[in-house]
Amino acid sequence: MCEMKVEIKFGTDGWRGVISDNFTFENVRRVAQATADYYNAKLLGSGQKARLAVGYDTRFLSEKYAQILSEVFVQNGIDIIISDRAVPTPTLSFAVKHRGLDGGVMITASHNPAEYNGIKIKTSLGGAAGVEITEEIERLIVQRPEVKLRAAGKLTKADLTKDYIKFLRQYINLSKIKDSRFRVLVDPMYGSGSNFIKDVLKGTKIRLDFIRQEINPSFGGLRPEPVLENLLNTQKIIKAGKFDICLVLDGDADRIAAFTGEGEFINPQKVLGLLILHLVQDRKMSGAVVKTIVGSNMLDNITNKLSLKLYETPVGFKYISELMINENVLVGGEEAGGMGFKDYIPERDGSLAGLLLLEMMIQRKKPISRILKEMEKEFGRYYYVKDSMELKDLNIDIHEFKRIKELLGKQVVEVKDHDGVKLICSDRSWLMFRGSGTEPIMRVYAESKSSGRANKLLEFGKKLILKGGKEIV
Repeated sequence: MCEMKVEIKFGTDGWRGVISDNFTFENVRRVAQATADYYNAKLLGSGQKARLAVGYDTRFLSEKYAQILSEVFVQNGIDIIISDRAVPTPTLSFAVKHRGLDGGVMITASHNPAEYNGIKIKTSLGGAAGVEITEEIERLIVQRPEVKLRAAGKLTKADLTKDYIKFLRQYINLSKIKDSRFRVLVDPMYGSGSNFIKDVLKGTKIRLDFIRQEINPSFGGLRPEPVLENLLNTQKIIKAGKFDICLVLDGDADRIAAFTGEGEFINPQKVLGLLILHLVQDRKMSGAVVKTIVGSNMLDNITNKLSLKLYETPVGFKYISELMINENVLVGGEEAGGMGFKDYIPERDGSLAGLLLLEMMIQRKKPISRILKEMEKEFGRYYYVKDSMELKDLNIDIHEFKRIKELLGKQVVEVKDHDGVKLICSDRSWLMFRGSGTEPIMRVYAESKSSGRANKLLEFGKKLILKGGKEIV
């Protein structure tokens, strides 16, 4: 009797599954084989071997999964450079581009809970693989092409961190930073970000303190996602200490959040706004801005006043990455804290985002709390809230919500449905529903210039989900 094969689907950022449930050694081999088939077919007739980099994070068994991937690739005639240690995803992406490789594969489930692991595929430019690549790999998982015998590839273990750190030290303005004595708290959330900010700032007078720096595959019982509910202890520490800023990284260090020295949480939407201002006003850089459909209205205000072109994409950094490759993009960011920057890789980097925030404080000679207040005074203070709901026992068609004409006393004047459903009201407040691309959950978002209205919209949206879309008009 044949064993039933688990369906493997790539979401907004790779394939993720529960360890020992659907994320198994056998399924990792299946994905590796299909990926090898994809790259070998791509180079068919060229006489060249595919060359890939493989990296992994600090999750349970990540190093083992990376070894399995690499073995399959080598058996299929692909030359592999595998990291000699756990690294952030942007480190792997940078290595691919810097070394001129054909692509990269990263073992990580990013910000998912500890029971998950996953696989991200990177293009030759270091960006996230688009749907044309991941759909072809999914097809190859199901239906293998004719197997052709090949000479074994070469496996090389390498330090991928040195070139990455060297580049970041050149990207930021170390000459202006070196004599600053700001005190910075860094929280890598037990992930692979660990010492990288410290290594970049080596030789400066910046005073760094770390929490949750050691390896802990359980992430202390919290998911390594830099949202406030996972950072309450971090907030207590920064309030009790004398810090100027706190930088928080997610599990694979491609996302960022921050706190002021007073302990106010700076959500990623505000971080992106701050960095747009820094790049344009302080660094005198130019280019367009990219946000996702769940991006804050504040970003529209900033780009409008600075006369910057603003693109809006579906959720998933692969869409931002595509624009960064094909257009003159200064910065692109998603609501979860992933941000990419001009003259780098078309991919997110939480460490670089944090370093640029620090650079902004030093260049403006102001605490981040004051810079934040000045931004909100000029471009508006928006209250952005979201929540996630388990879908295991829910049967819901969010497209039914497009029939809603009014939200809590405000007329719905626009509906966007190119990724989920977003209801925009006459006062520009909005409510949005979107299924996760990596977990069985529904995300509900809301934003308003009033904290009360934002939270009421969120609760209203959650009730609609629980009612299964009934009684919506």
